[in-house]
Order: sequence, then structure tokens, then C-alpha cells
Amino acid sequence: MVDFEKIEKDDHFIPDGMNGFERNTKRVIDCLTALVAMIVFSPLFLFCYIAVKREDGGPAIFKQERIGRFGRPFYIYKFRSMKLDAEKAGPALYSGGKDKRMTKIGKFLREHHLDELPQLWNVFCGQMAFIGPRPERKFYIDQIMERDPRYRYLYQIRPGVTSYATLYNGYTDTIEKMLRRLRYDLFYLEHRSWGFDFKILWMTFFKIVFGKKF
Repeated sequence: MVDFEKIEKDDHFIPDGMNGFERNTKRVIDCLTALVAMIVFSPLFLFCYIAVKREDGGPAIFKQERIGRFGRPFYIYKFRSMKLDAEKAGPALYSGGKDKRMTKIGKFLREHHLDELPQLWNVFCGQMAFIGPRPERKFYIDQIMERDPRYRYLYQIRPGVTSYATLYNGYTDTIEKMLRRLRYDLFYLEHRSWGFDFKILWMTFFKIVFGKKF
């Protein structure tokens, strides 16, 4: 159980649960695993690419600027799951399977988390890790920071493809949920370890295989 009360009262710098050796080893394992996964799942990459491209003729790969380690911006890659004009009215959060901006194939990809496959490249390049806080856009980070400046502590570590917060907080379609996600992320930062990462990875795999929503 997360001790949110302790986290909320703790205003000092939050130490990383991993030491230097553990962090470096994690990075090497992430890099090698991402490389192997891109090779093994290359037929699936091709299937998703063709499926997205055929639906409306638009680009199959979607990229968006996110903020990563040390507060540096980078482009996150996904298979496009929304219509080309999805954000014509400005930034908007994904509101689940009933989001009208979704394409037909995009809904399928989202439900099975296949849209996330291109992030293997982000992991391989060192912009992301397999496990870590989900990277956010500066537009929303600024709003979060206004209410809880501790978000800056997350800049200590690489953002992740999946996270402890994602498993227990789900998709964040409101600022309130983002603030709750932050508390989970801070807990992860302080307590992360190889064992904790393995547990998160296993639970993510379990939920995807059995079609559970998160």
C-alpha cells in the first residue's frame, strides 16, 4: 500500500531507490531488450503500419513532444490511433474507448496496447525506459506544477513505457488524476528496485494478455 500521507508531508529531495550500478545495469538491459523486441516483433510492426495507413491514408507513425529525463524534450513515437484533426481545437486528453477522435483500427490498437510498440525505439535510444513515470507534455506539466511542484523530482529518471502509476491509476483524463498519478510516481522513484520493476513488468504483461483495462 502506498503511504501517500508520508509523501505529501515530505518536501525535501526524494532519493532514488536504485544506486548507480543498478541504474546502469537497468539501462543496458533495457537497450538490449528493446533491440531484441524490435527484431522479434517486426512482423507485428509491419501489420500495424499497414493497417493504420490503409484506414485513412494518413501517416501511420504519430510523434509528439514530451518531457523526459533532466527536463529535456524528446519525441515519443506511437502508431497513430486518432484522426488527423484530433487536436485541431488544442491539446486534449484521451478519454477512453469512447473517445470519438479514435479511428477504428486505432481503437483496436489502443485496447491491445499495440500503439505503444514504436516506443521500443525510444527505449533503445535511451530517451525512455521500460519502467518509469509516463512522460507528459509540457502543456500539462505546467498545470501540474502549479498545484504540486514536486513533479520536478521525476526529471531524475527516464520516463517509462509502463509504470506503477499506470497499473493503479489508469489513464489520466483529468488534472486531478494526473496529480494522483504523481504521488504513485514519487513512491516508485523512492522505492524502485530491480524486483519492483520486474513486478510492474509482470503485472503489465498479465493485464495485457488477459485484456484487463488500465
